[in-house]
Amino acid sequence: MTALIHPTALIDPDAELAPDVTVGPYSSIGPQVRIGAGSRVAGHAIIERNTLIGEGCSIGVGCVLGGEPQDRKYGGEETWLVIGDETLLRDYCTLNRGTTARGKTSIGRKCYMMTYVHVAHDCIIEDCVVLANAVQLAGHVHIEEFASVGGSTPVHQFVRIGTHAFVGGGSRLPQDVPPYSRAAGNPFRLYGINTIGLTRAGFSPEVRLALKHAYRLLFNSKLTPTQAVDKLRLENPDIAEVMRLVDFVATSERGVLV
Repeated sequence: MTALIHPTALIDPDAELAPDVTVGPYSSIGPQVRIGAGSRVAGHAIIERNTLIGEGCSIGVGCVLGGEPQDRKYGGEETWLVIGDETLLRDYCTLNRGTTARGKTSIGRKCYMMTYVHVAHDCIIEDCVVLANAVQLAGHVHIEEFASVGGSTPVHQFVRIGTHAFVGGGSRLPQDVPPYSRAAGNPFRLYGINTIGLTRAGFSPEVRLALKHAYRLLFNSKLTPTQAVDKLRLENPDIAEVMRLVDFVATSERGVLV
């Protein structure tokens, strides 16, 4: 079976496409691009170079993938963009390659990025992340699995967003968002545990209750962050989700807004 490539598409001889890949009209696929089985590239998309796209992915109209990092220190080194299986990019997303700091920008499996999302150099986007329309990620942002970010939200470089966190649309994120939490606004603030999201994801009532208690100690008590972390390590050593929240706060380099 041959790839379904529109006659107006430009495919570099060094690109490798699985036999059933579809490429729409006026798209351009550059050197050292690899596209896995069952993936679709819509019309007018540009995949510049050094981009690995997994199986079952969908690349929307006008997407620009694998472009050079927007970093003045970048000197043309060989770096990569890696996109996991079954990830969906809607129209006009832009995803840049990494710099020598990491060597690559990484997108996990089953992510969903809506129209006009930008992912800058060296970002790490883990599995099943949802980025709504016009989310803008600066360099080195790390978003953990199952997190969701609402539309028109800019995220400062080096910010981390924890697993199962929910960020409301129109926010501005200058600092880290803890796992399992809800956050929104400009200025940005936390609004407690992401109860609805955790319930839908199948977290038990006991775990949700433990996370609420941990949240209160960390962000709504008179304890310092260090005191709250130490207390929770003693109280809940066997609850993995609480320990993940505690470790995230304890290792935050940009700090966590409350």
